[in-house]
Amino acid sequence: MATTLIPYSNLVPNGNLAQPAGTTTVVAPTNNMKVADAFAELTVLRVVNTGVQQVIKVKAGSGPQAIAAGQGDLSVTVAATTGVQLIGPFESGRFIQADGSLLIEAATVDATITAFKIPRNT
Repeated sequence: MATTLIPYSNLVPNGNLAQPAGTTTVVAPTNNMKVADAFAELTVLRVVNTGVQQVIKVKAGSGPQAIAAGQGDLSVTVAATTGVQLIGPFESGRFIQADGSLLIEAATVDATITAFKIPRNT
């Protein structure tokens, strides 16, 4: 099965952004989610959970640029029903994959993930 892309929702300096719906989670290991061409240090994930408590994993990076990947995955527990977690920003040396993406895994399909990109000029 193909990897599900999570598009960026760009935060606007000195402006606003309407609440994005997010991307529905898919269950690993048969399918992962990713933020392509990620700017790890400028990325914050918002996870909104509508089901049972679950763990969201941001996978450790791969390739020579991921010098801190040995620290492992980042696992965040998101509470059941109305749990919301903001996760990040991330260290590229720990989380960036060889293709420049951030890989994310979920335990259930009962959540949405939004990737917010913080603007550099703030």
